[in-house]
Amino acid sequence: MTTMTPLSELTGDYSLEAAGTTLAFIARHTMGSRVPGHFDEFDGSAHFDGDDPAKSSVRLTVKAASIHTGNHRRDDHLRTAFLDVEGHPVITFVSTAVRHAGGTRFEVTGDLSIRGVTKPVRVPVELVDARPGTDGLRTGFTGGVSLNRHHWGVNENFATRLMVGSKVTLRLTVAASRPVR
Repeated sequence: MTTMTPLSELTGDYSLEAAGTTLAFIARHTMGSRVPGHFDEFDGSAHFDGDDPAKSSVRLTVKAASIHTGNHRRDDHLRTAFLDVEGHPVITFVSTAVRHAGGTRFEVTGDLSIRGVTKPVRVPVELVDARPGTDGLRTGFTGGVSLNRHHWGVNENFATRLMVGSKVTLRLTVAASRPVR
């Protein structure tokens, strides 16, 4: 962490800062290549309790149609065949538990909903920055998790199941701020 702010001083309600946040993923294609991408539109909030991190919570909503891989044709295909953005316009994550894993590390468990299917996931995160800003306290977290996309019904057909790897790795860089108290 850039500054050594005690966790208790970080207690409060935070809003996600889109400009400093990246929700990225990488999926494997059977031809050996890896396809990176990210989501451009999302919103989130968190409550952090530095004295008792178990009382903390996180909520994230991602506009599924904002998927971006750098290939317009592939993005359109992902929006329709894989994510069904017409029927399921958002991807959500709502925490059910937060555990302090020591130092600046935490484990956030929650319900991830994609395509109308909700499954529990556990995301290890690390607080990498906390500093006062001109309008409040700014924090930064990083984290990631690997998911099997088939558990959420994110697949097109049998041929696609064979061509695109089932594992998708999510990488998060999150900036959040809270107003001055």
